[in-house]
Amino acid sequence: MMKVVSQTGIPGFTPKRGKVRDIYDLGDKLLIVASDRLSAFDVVMKSPIPCKGAVLTQISKFWFEYLAGAVENHLITDDVAKLPPTFAKYTDELIGRSMLVKKTRVLPVECVVRGYLAGSGWKEYQKSQTVCGIKLPAGLTQCAKLPEPIFTPSTKAEQGMHDENIGFDECVRILGADAARYVRDKSLEIFRKAGQYAESRGIILADTKFEWGVIDGRIILIDEVLTPDSSRFWPADKYAAGRDQESYDKQFVRNYLEDIRFDKSGPGIELPPDIIRKTSAKYIEGYEKLTGRKFPFSA
Repeated sequence: MMKVVSQTGIPGFTPKRGKVRDIYDLGDKLLIVASDRLSAFDVVMKSPIPCKGAVLTQISKFWFEYLAGAVENHLITDDVAKLPPTFAKYTDELIGRSMLVKKTRVLPVECVVRGYLAGSGWKEYQKSQTVCGIKLPAGLTQCAKLPEPIFTPSTKAEQGMHDENIGFDECVRILGADAARYVRDKSLEIFRKAGQYAESRGIILADTKFEWGVIDGRIILIDEVLTPDSSRFWPADKYAAGRDQESYDKQFVRNYLEDIRFDKSGPGIELPPDIIRKTSAKYIEGYEKLTGRKFPFSA
């Protein structure tokens, strides 16, 4: 049975902790550990979700391998046996949920690609017929498929703050023209490639965000990739425009928090056992449906 990990602590190291991940600086490499913490509405809940970190890591690994011919990435290994000896005692905490990666200079822009009209994009469209300032056709409904995927970058906010959408001109100002065009074009390219694959598995890739870093003058794909925490995945057989969609992620938690009128700020709360169980099962179901493989760990 996989150990539930709310956070890791390796003696001799002080990790940088994000909402979900613990990141260890190993000099020219990083060890990224996806915990079982869950963030909803930018608030980290007190209850971890069993196997969630391993699902995120294993899905990222799948996509890094699948997209290897299209784009270079930062993954070195997810084999805990190949980690530095200091980490050997902590295999039960690290197995399945950790990636040793190349350290890069992270580009300060989140590269969001949207193929469907959902979330904040739908809210903006209702007001102005735009998404992140991009004019769209009239008459689109909630969760409608867009004529073409659109690139809607945002700034990377500090923890606890919200990312801010920016136009492509601002992206150019921040990154430079060549880098901005590269991440835009590559983000759209791999979104389409991943979307076609997902469709073959009966899944709609509605939107996602990519992160990029620079190493030895090359821009490479970093961070988590096309996971349920960075993307919207919908079951294709249950899709219908004009309403919210079922999804392979933490929607059970969001719905519960909405039902109890959680104020979406302050400390997280303990979640009911059935919400924890259903959310864990939904993450695992998403992995298996997407990859066609049995999830290699038990909750």
